[in-house]
Amino acid sequence: MEYIKPEDSVIGSILCCDCGSQIQPNPTNRCIACIRARNDITEDIPKQGTLYFCRGCERYLDPPGTWVPAALESKELLRLCLKKIKGLNKVRLIDAGFAWTEPHSMRIKAKLCVQKEIQAGAVLQQDFIVEFIVVHQMCDDCHRVEAKDFWRALVQVRQKTDHKRTFYYLEQMILKHKAHEKTLGIKPATDGLDFYFALESSARQLLDFLTSVVPCRWTQSKKLISHDIHSNVYNYKYSFSVEIVPICKDSVVCLPSKLAHHLGGIGQICIVHRVTNHILLIDPATAQLAEIDSSTFWRTPFRALCSSKKLTEFIVIETAEAAVKYFKGQGQISNKHQVSEVWIQRSNEVGSDNMIFCRTHLGHLLNPGDTVMGFDLRLSNVNDDNIDKMKEDEMPDVVLVKKVYADKSTRNKRRRWKLKHLGVDDDVGSQNNDYTDFLEDLEEDPQYRAKFNIYQKDGEIPASDYESETEELPKIGLEEMLKDLNVDDPDVKEEKKASE
Repeated sequence: MEYIKPEDSVIGSILCCDCGSQIQPNPTNRCIACIRARNDITEDIPKQGTLYFCRGCERYLDPPGTWVPAALESKELLRLCLKKIKGLNKVRLIDAGFAWTEPHSMRIKAKLCVQKEIQAGAVLQQDFIVEFIVVHQMCDDCHRVEAKDFWRALVQVRQKTDHKRTFYYLEQMILKHKAHEKTLGIKPATDGLDFYFALESSARQLLDFLTSVVPCRWTQSKKLISHDIHSNVYNYKYSFSVEIVPICKDSVVCLPSKLAHHLGGIGQICIVHRVTNHILLIDPATAQLAEIDSSTFWRTPFRALCSSKKLTEFIVIETAEAAVKYFKGQGQISNKHQVSEVWIQRSNEVGSDNMIFCRTHLGHLLNPGDTVMGFDLRLSNVNDDNIDKMKEDEMPDVVLVKKVYADKSTRNKRRRWKLKHLGVDDDVGSQNNDYTDFLEDLEEDPQYRAKFNIYQKDGEIPASDYESETEELPKIGLEEMLKDLNVDDPDVKEEKKASE
């Protein structure tokens, strides 16, 4: 059986009422050329515009007064161009993009495709190009910098101590939370840092951040720069002075008796175990812990009897677990420390009969022959009111603070990680002792370093190499490190191109 296919229907054609060319019927009865000749849907849209660009900070002006960063042929720049074109609300925008221009020509061309209904049932689509001229104009921030009067608020951070470990901790917290993004500049000063801001609100944001990460107090002052008598507008410069508690990690302190009783009956002679948003103290004789916040410290202040720079080196002769528990307080006991009784000698008196007996919280780390740093109260001339009021039987002969695992050069060579910096302290590059002590603190305290971003050093590190170190040195595992992002890395460039 054969199937008969129906003939294809023939669509009728008409002549254009203007030029007479044969066309298919449409609501206007005109060809496309005649429709475009009679109708221009882009006549109310300007074909030229102006973009203001600041060469100092490489940002574009987003009217009325906002400056935004935007790369060439980026979505941000296209949004800014479309915002500058008037009359787009009268048509329907179908597509938008950039037409190529030479990067140094100071011309940016945006290619648009729009639609508009010109007659009932007739919609016209048209492509056109809007050319923008890039004009250089200095933004307010760069203008203040050039006028040498660019800051309106200053935050001065100071700490009256001989060790910078608290500042290195603060630096890593600032980098982790990007609290320095709104600063105009950061300059080192005696015993601290100076942060400059263009707005008072930005300075107060940094103040709130500092009070949440370190125990400190601050005061405010302001200076009148100018006064407009007609509008009654005052122009001030604000200065905020922030003082961090003068206590660092591994310092030996003597608490006032009332404060020690308030902290659960902890001993008056304590060691500063950690300084974060609180001061964490540990009693070396009982391993009792106590936390002191900023308000408590400034209400009943105390000074350090000995900082980590003035500790003495001792050699462990014999260790034994404490047979008698002397704990009478009500505070929390550390589960990570073990109270032991040890016999020690000063490193320069090894071989003599001068041995010292003391109790320490480092019993889980110390073995005979180990080197440990401590504070010798017998040979120290300490001028402190709190320690003068203590009884002689309550004062220990030696307070052991920390164990020495190896010399600093050996630990620096085996260190497989690094930290980022603000770039304001030249001493960091020279690996000074304060910074090396801070790195050792991170290796020895996992809870302390959990707050920071630790980066793997440049170059691949074989896992077998890293695990082959037989010496029992504190170290940071590869799983805790982040890979540092290098813009010049070819892999990074390929990922960036693929994302674009």
